[in-house]
Amino acid sequence: MKQFLRVILFFTVPVVLWGCPYDSPYGIDKTATEDIDESLLGSWSGLVSKPCDDGQYKEDTVKIIFSKSTATEYSIAITGYINELKPFHVITNDSVKGTAFISIVAKKEFLNAFIKGKMYIAEVKRENNSLSILCLAEHFTSKYIKNSIELRQAVEFHYRIAATVSYDDYFILKKLQKTD
Repeated sequence: MKQFLRVILFFTVPVVLWGCPYDSPYGIDKTATEDIDESLLGSWSGLVSKPCDDGQYKEDTVKIIFSKSTATEYSIAITGYINELKPFHVITNDSVKGTAFISIVAKKEFLNAFIKGKMYIAEVKRENNSLSILCLAEHFTSKYIKNSIELRQAVEFHYRIAATVSYDDYFILKKLQKTD
């Protein structure tokens, strides 16, 4: 019976962990070093495609609000139809709130978002007056990260060798438009 349970756990645990956003007690940098980008401040909104159980996708409106907290740190609030985040216990009232700062790795911008005691890492892409925030998936690295230096090295390594970057399907905000 023990062997049967081990086999079941061996196959189910990776599947469950495969669909989580990468979180860490560490950011890419220990502290914020990049000055805030004034062009990010304000409200950004758009439609977000979310995978459903039946293999289809549904679209919902989501808004992310960046405001200046310090010279190097943002206050962020994400609002909209975000019920899928309830199991992660990050929603307060109707929004997810936290702080964030930007790090540069491999000539790419990354948002280090600190929400409810965890740091979430997302690539920030800007093109044609739109903003995309692409959270890294839990499986982007198999390495146990013990500090900010190791996290930076793991992100650099992943972007250097991966044929496609491992983003989390549930935590992708693509082509957001500034609303104010």
